[in-house]
Amino acid sequence: MRLHEYLPPKIARHRIESTAEPSLKSIQAKKPASRYAHAWRALRHRNFRLFFTGQSISLIGTWMTRIATAWLVYRLTGSALLLGVVGFAGQIPTFLLAPFAGVLVDRLNRRNLLVWTQVLAGVQSLAMASLTLAKVITIHEIIALSAFQGLINAFDMPGRQAFLVQMVSEGEGNPDTQDLGNAIALNSSMVNLARLIGPALAGIVIASVGEGYCFAIDGFSYIAVVASLLMMNIQFSPVRRAAAPMFEQLKEGWAYVTGFHPVRTILTLFALLSLMGMPFVVLMPIFASEVLHGGPHTLGFLMGASGVGALVSALSLALRKTVRGLTTMIQISAAVFGAGLVLFGLSSNLVLSLLLMAVVGFGMMQGMAASNTVIQTLVPEDKRGRVMSFYTMAFVGMAPFGSLLAGALAHRFGAPHAIMITGSFCLAGALWFSTRLKSIRRIMRPIYIEMGIMQNPMEPAMEDHAGSN
Repeated sequence: MRLHEYLPPKIARHRIESTAEPSLKSIQAKKPASRYAHAWRALRHRNFRLFFTGQSISLIGTWMTRIATAWLVYRLTGSALLLGVVGFAGQIPTFLLAPFAGVLVDRLNRRNLLVWTQVLAGVQSLAMASLTLAKVITIHEIIALSAFQGLINAFDMPGRQAFLVQMVSEGEGNPDTQDLGNAIALNSSMVNLARLIGPALAGIVIASVGEGYCFAIDGFSYIAVVASLLMMNIQFSPVRRAAAPMFEQLKEGWAYVTGFHPVRTILTLFALLSLMGMPFVVLMPIFASEVLHGGPHTLGFLMGASGVGALVSALSLALRKTVRGLTTMIQISAAVFGAGLVLFGLSSNLVLSLLLMAVVGFGMMQGMAASNTVIQTLVPEDKRGRVMSFYTMAFVGMAPFGSLLAGALAHRFGAPHAIMITGSFCLAGALWFSTRLKSIRRIMRPIYIEMGIMQNPMEPAMEDHAGSN
């Protein structure tokens, strides 16, 4: 295998030269100000600080909308199947369009693209608010507006993931691998802190004044993230992007993803987990009302518990000092996620269910962030948008089929049995991934050495560092 096929020559040369003979200044720069200073090192970049602040506000509104939409659908229809249909409508555009969106992400100004997606997402939320507060909204309008949000996400998600690199880049636009991994972990922490706060607020707002106000809060929250994007000073990447036809670039991205064993294997596992495991969220209103005999507050507590577990997971990743060992964490997290779902399906006690939701959230986020970090570390800049579009396709694109499957299984066998079935498939996926770990590490090892993540071929194997901090 030739490493130059996977790393842009300029970046590879920069990393080799920078690791060959470190200067006193670079050594001093790496000394942390305190024992845990490395946990927030990505925040030294002004652009990432702006992004972090704006997104922290907006994501709370996003999670409020997710909970309000699920509760509104179930209140209007009482149908588990229609919960799945709405989830499908909101995610199928990403499955269909994400690869094409990835090509555009590699061609366009990523910040401008994100500004437009955030503005359109705000319009969508305000439309939901207007119809709901006017008490004229129907299931057909919810499905249509969910599909519109899915269309926006098809461009927003790969653009956002690829843009992270530009926010933690200095000089010629080459990101520090430590800062990139930390930015992904802090981004995940931010998402899950919002996931903790948003559902709890949504439960209070829904119980007090109804779902419409959740949508309105979300719509106005996009002002913060748009403002943060416009305030950034971005240095554009020096990588020359080809002006080849879209389908040729799409084919090139697909060839990279399918031909590079580590990325292909990680995305395959991630697609399985998204298909079988992630759609547990669409069934939470049923567990809240029928299994645990609660209301919107119970739904908020369940989602909040999942958010607590995911937040702890993301913070543990932020404390890591290296990306080494993350392939082992991907395997472990998939097993934890699947086991948590199976046990949650067996529980009818609120306290136990909340604890198991925390376990589910931990496993889910550990796998998502670890997979994202490994892929972003390996992928060359000129293919980043396309590769992250396939990551988005695996993460969000498979979920609509999972939502339909989860809704159908719950309709046929009941929500508890549906969760246990899907969790079992996640456990099987973790077992399959474990059989591929040795070959993945064999390919990644020389790449990590070339990038300076590992200093020499005689260092202990990466699997010995699964818990490295």
